Amino acid sequence: MNFYRKMRRIRAITKKRIVKKIRALLICCFFMAAAGVLCLFAGDRYVKRVSKEQILGYEDLAGLPQMDCILVLGCGLRPDGEPTQMLKDRLDAGIALYQTGVAPKLLMSGDHGRIQYDEVNRMKQYAIEKGVPSQDIFMDHAGFSTYESMYRAREVFRVKQAVVVTQEYHLYRAIYDGQRLGLEVWGYPAKQIRYGGQRMRDLREVLARNKDILYCLFQPEPAYLGEAIPVSGDGDRTNDKYTGTIP
Repeated sequence: MNFYRKMRRIRAITKKRIVKKIRALLICCFFMAAAGVLCLFAGDRYVKRVSKEQILGYEDLAGLPQMDCILVLGCGLRPDGEPTQMLKDRLDAGIALYQTGVAPKLLMSGDHGRIQYDEVNRMKQYAIEKGVPSQDIFMDHAGFSTYESMYRAREVFRVKQAVVVTQEYHLYRAIYDGQRLGLEVWGYPAKQIRYGGQRMRDLREVLARNKDILYCLFQPEPAYLGEAIPVSGDGDRTNDKYTGTIP
């Protein structure tokens, strides 16, 4: 009987120890998760804080020196190949800046990584339909992310000063990336409306801002670079089938 009592006592002590260890582990995990969330929101606030002064209103445009280009960031096409409403709003804002003389060139940066999906040619065609000359519109076919768009603007298109056009929630990160990559970047928000699914986009943007803090810290090269095509030249050099003379 004494043996069985001892065994029960050992099991009870062991169980208590296991429960204590599990409780300590759960508390540790909770504090680590809380610290992680705090870091995410701290990074998010940091990106917004250092970028917000670079966001322009229409009344601020008159005080700008002429930029190298207006950089319009892609954000998707509908299944029929037409720009989404978000993208149309970006394009309309970028074209309006071009027409007021903010910059002599437009740089359309988006995803053309597959033959069957081509944001940038549709963006260029939209601008041409609005009266912008083809030679004033450059296409960045490998702008697969905000970071890559800004990196390629610097390295491929030799941009030094630009006004970036996208929705305001996205501008903070675009400006941050550009500044950390050595560009003089200003942001101009597209039309201020509430799009469907915006709450989820806002949440994803918190993660994306933290991701780009790391990207800008280490500055990895984008998936593609290629030859230099300065925005001071002819935008038709970025056409899929260019037939002009390359200087």
